Amino acid sequence: MTLLDTATWHGMVYSDGWVEAAGGTRPVLSPATREEISQVGVANADDVARACARAAEAQRGWAAASYLERAAVLRRAGQLWEQHAADVGDWLVREAGSIPPKAGVETDTAAQECYEAAALASHPLGEIIPSGQPRLSLARRLPVGVVGVIAPFNFPLILAIRSVAPALALGNAVVLKPDPRTAIAGGLAIARIFEEAGLPEGLLHVLPGGVEAGEALVADPHVRVISFTGSTAAGRKVGEAAARHLKRAHLELGGNSALIVLDDADLDLAASAGAWGSFLHQGQICMTTGRHLVHESLAERYVEKLAEKADHLPVGDPAKEQVALGPIIDERQRDKIHSLVTASVDAGARLAAGGTYEGLFYRPTVLADVTPTTPAYAQEVFGPVAPVIAFRDLDEAAALARDTEYGLSLGILSRDVMKAMALADRIPSGIVHINDQTVSDEAVAPFGGVGASGTGSRFGGPAANVEAFTETQWLTMQGTIARYPF
Repeated sequence: MTLLDTATWHGMVYSDGWVEAAGGTRPVLSPATREEISQVGVANADDVARACARAAEAQRGWAAASYLERAAVLRRAGQLWEQHAADVGDWLVREAGSIPPKAGVETDTAAQECYEAAALASHPLGEIIPSGQPRLSLARRLPVGVVGVIAPFNFPLILAIRSVAPALALGNAVVLKPDPRTAIAGGLAIARIFEEAGLPEGLLHVLPGGVEAGEALVADPHVRVISFTGSTAAGRKVGEAAARHLKRAHLELGGNSALIVLDDADLDLAASAGAWGSFLHQGQICMTTGRHLVHESLAERYVEKLAEKADHLPVGDPAKEQVALGPIIDERQRDKIHSLVTASVDAGARLAAGGTYEGLFYRPTVLADVTPTTPAYAQEVFGPVAPVIAFRDLDEAAALARDTEYGLSLGILSRDVMKAMALADRIPSGIVHINDQTVSDEAVAPFGGVGASGTGSRFGGPAANVEAFTETQWLTMQGTIARYPF
């Protein structure tokens, strides 16, 4: 029996074991073939309420457990991701439309997230602070209790496990709502891994669901922190709802990241980096290179090279053939991409490559003669579209890069790294890569954006994770009861 044998979880959710959901079931469709490949349970508000109450009950014992116990579970989980990478990767290919190398990145990162979380369990969680009185004064970090995690479809495993693993390691319980379109690879696989790793029952609940389940999770009084990854529009609603309930929301949202190609950049390497940044996983990544800002001396040749790469990249079903791009997740997303491309061409942009689709397979697309108001340049596309705009000097490059509500990732390509660094300092961004494109992630690195891209770095690395999933308590101790004049 494989880790993800459907006999274990078909039509179920994970909440104190595998159970039927009050919200019923829904089919899981392959985006490549539109065929049903399984069924998952769908949680409603009642399912969420029961899970959150049970999580709060179980969390108290987990928080009191030795850090050695928590670390051991996380280490075993990391080993299990490595052992079952092929099984999980197969679901990432079929369910999420991932090419196998991208699926491998997800399973490898999941293992690394668990190993880093295992080390986090023994991380110092406080400090001694000075006091004007004869006492010991401490600031210590305590688990928040129950963490609600809402994860998207595009990198479903990474974008769930990066919150689940550190939250558990720090003594919390977790209720995870994966996107129902990728509920197996992004949710049920996580439940199976931690089930096999020996996580005590009641600490992890995996409830695929829609808006009703998400709203219930944000509102539930047992949940003290919400970790949300998704669109900016949805994130605003989550943040507003969390604020009404006086709970913290860590929001990692959309982006329209710029790749700036300076006049001294190696053109061949720049075009290769630009193609990777825009076309990886069909452009369905928050960090995708959504805007190519190229010095006017290179712009025409850059467009030619980028278009040539786009024309030669194979697109198809990654479960059946070796391709560079798989399918868009569904028809709604494909139609949004195509409407932005056609609106851009209607507004005067030149279609240098792509702009067509067959089923959910959208050709990698390059748009030239772009202006700041071109729809596919001004808006987040979330598809394999590379709009290219020319700039004259560094001042114009900085102004163009800043001209967006987003601030997630920034890439600058130049032989002069100090010049690139000085330019980066003029552009608000949560992430900056000098001589690389905009898509990158590591379990040890802080991750997050500014502006409409979210609430800053709340994922990755011990500092960000401790901040995200614990509360600070001031504690004082003295040998005798203090004397007061009353």
